[in-house]
Amino acid sequence: MLTSAAPLDLPARTNRPASTSPARESVQNSSAVDLPSLVPIMYTLMFRNIASNGFVFSDPQSPGDRSRDSKPGCVIAAPSFPAQTPGIDQDYVFNWVRDGAITAMEVAKAVMPTGLGGSVEALNDYVAFADLCHANAQPPWTKGHACFTIAGDVRPWSEQNDGPALQSITILAAYDQLDTDSRKRAVGLVNANVAYLLGVYQNPTTNLWEEHAGYSFFARSAQLRCFQEVLASTIPGIDKPAGLRPATDWLRQALADHWDGSMYVSVMADRGNGVQPSPHDPVVSGYDPNVDIVQAAVYGAVPVTDTKLLATAAQLRAQWEEGGIAFYPINKSDRERFGIGPLFGRYPGDVYDGDTSDPMLGGHPWALSTCNVAELHYKLAAEIKSSGKVPVDELSAPFFVQSGIDASTSPADAADALVATGDGMVRAVVYHSDHLELSEQFDGTTGYERSVRNLTWSYSAYLSAMRARAQAV
Repeated sequence: MLTSAAPLDLPARTNRPASTSPARESVQNSSAVDLPSLVPIMYTLMFRNIASNGFVFSDPQSPGDRSRDSKPGCVIAAPSFPAQTPGIDQDYVFNWVRDGAITAMEVAKAVMPTGLGGSVEALNDYVAFADLCHANAQPPWTKGHACFTIAGDVRPWSEQNDGPALQSITILAAYDQLDTDSRKRAVGLVNANVAYLLGVYQNPTTNLWEEHAGYSFFARSAQLRCFQEVLASTIPGIDKPAGLRPATDWLRQALADHWDGSMYVSVMADRGNGVQPSPHDPVVSGYDPNVDIVQAAVYGAVPVTDTKLLATAAQLRAQWEEGGIAFYPINKSDRERFGIGPLFGRYPGDVYDGDTSDPMLGGHPWALSTCNVAELHYKLAAEIKSSGKVPVDELSAPFFVQSGIDASTSPADAADALVATGDGMVRAVVYHSDHLELSEQFDGTTGYERSVRNLTWSYSAYLSAMRARAQAV
């Protein structure tokens, strides 16, 4: 619930059946759609979910209690809760550390107006709110706590050790746009996060989707990137403890240990018996291939040229296309009618659609998952253009075949093909959006939006993908 908001002048609804208007069909689904031109709109839609002094959210659980109003810098996951979103039973008016960091990264990478001293107020607010949450995470909660109220208080679940890593990565990227006081707070927060992570990086944690605890590929990748960027930082005051370099070596090996011979396993089991976890003993069957492996390359330290990653991504795509174990009928329809797609979900055994009281086996495509996979293609295209080499081997060949690439394809043609593949995925997201507004999910059969509305991460994933695309073209 918002206590202040401004209406947006947005394009007409875009997830109506295309047959209603051949003219609109050509605009929405042809190559005439300029994906980068939508960035300002997506940025505005994302920014509506960031609190400031003049833009305040009320807690839907206590709408009349001003003490529970949002603090500046809070990034809500979505302005969606059951009373305002029929068909769901989830309240997303909370600040997740991970989602906030991913969103603030897009603010840091944008060209924002600056105030006195050249700082960006939204980033100053983000650091202040992050510091407030960090201070409020008192025992029994850890400094890896995942979710906070919009006022900065602990929500009593869950612990998720990718959050402090992603937050630190974003703060380092934003540092030059902070004012003096915020820089001091930022350095202290990064140092505290790193000290915490050095004590827990070898431990199991709650995974990205907050469904299972174990040894998470995504968390380990985020932690590795954090340690690498701290080691490379030249920001005054950033600590570089002696344990950082051994930790990076350990995490690289730990990530390699997730390979089961055909794909990277998302979460390996912690049996609590001192036995080394094995990729052949995952947390739960039906959880792989999981899109969080691709996200480990988008937000973490896994190279996009890693052919084991690409082998996993190939299987990820195949499971949601025709003949796959979690086939989405909308992908077949989109491909045959418009040549766009495919849309991606989270994992083949997914049952979450925003309504936990009525789970649906197979789940649905997610906008952020699709944009993240498109970003993998864009980043790989940029790497190929830079290096002049296409990393095709027996593991990655199925991935490249999905874009019409083989060992004989030239680097320039391969890069172009990968960009085209990524564009097809993002075009499907745009086509099935509602006035370009992005919910969490699309219906796997009809393509219409479902689950919580205006998911912040959906917009930031679109923006991140477009930044990667700019490097590739």
